[in-house]
Amino acid sequence: MDEQPEPLPEPAGTGGALDRRAELSEFLRTRRARLKPEDVGLRGFGRHRRVPGLRREELAQLAGVSVAYYTRLEQGNGRNVSAEVLDSIARALRLSDAEHAHLTHLAKPKQHRKKSSARPQQVRTSLGQLLDTMDGVPAYVVGQRTEILAWNRMAAAVFGDWSELPQAERNWARLVFLRPDYRELFVDWEQKAIDIVCALRMDAGCRPDDPRLSALVGELSVKSEEFRRLWATHDVKEKNHGVKLLHHPLVGELALQFESLRLPDDSEQSVVIYHAEPASPSADALRLLASWGADATRSGTGRPAPSA
Repeated sequence: MDEQPEPLPEPAGTGGALDRRAELSEFLRTRRARLKPEDVGLRGFGRHRRVPGLRREELAQLAGVSVAYYTRLEQGNGRNVSAEVLDSIARALRLSDAEHAHLTHLAKPKQHRKKSSARPQQVRTSLGQLLDTMDGVPAYVVGQRTEILAWNRMAAAVFGDWSELPQAERNWARLVFLRPDYRELFVDWEQKAIDIVCALRMDAGCRPDDPRLSALVGELSVKSEEFRRLWATHDVKEKNHGVKLLHHPLVGELALQFESLRLPDDSEQSVVIYHAEPASPSADALRLLASWGADATRSGTGRPAPSA
């Protein structure tokens, strides 16, 4: 396992907290805009609609609340809203489980998040040792704000040797949106970018008062048009398994299945493990990378970007 993270200096940029009321307002508005009356079995009020999707009164009717009550909520005033009302609104908006959880975090935020977000993230020594024993598969630990906290030799061979990067750059969002080599690495870069933004959105719902997260969002919004576009959708989802197609600079095409496992004693950290289909070309390519050892990591995507 590579070295434990050290405390980072306070980030430049926005530095403050995200506006939870604005986040709640925009999330509800964008979820309402994606539904049409016919999608939920309602008749439209008139032929000419001035807003996309459902109107507030239509959504309130579906949720069984007054229009005034729902309007206050969509304006960001979630004070004293009950879990039962949030459940009704989530059903009316046809929210996924992840979206439902995000709505609850925004409307009824927990009060202990600020202190926890200021602490440096640490990976248990035993977990790092476990990563090291996983010789044939890439594996890493990701924490808050998509920060990469620890990884094994095979992860470095596939994704690049993150130990060569400054600690602040060991972050999936910065890698995906700000580094051209990672744009080339992921065959479906757009989907990877969407996954990253959705993860950051969920993080923002849990920790809207995290200044580092706010600074990261501010930095990416300034530097990446694609990030601004995706951030404005307010989409959230959890992707705990799937397949990633990579174009590796040494071995070419890789099709790797992955599983993301949240730690039972630390829900803010996940172990992500990749593997190839047995007896497949991708499995052969992984074995080839493993046989190259450190030479593969030096030739991978982990090279520091050239300075301007």
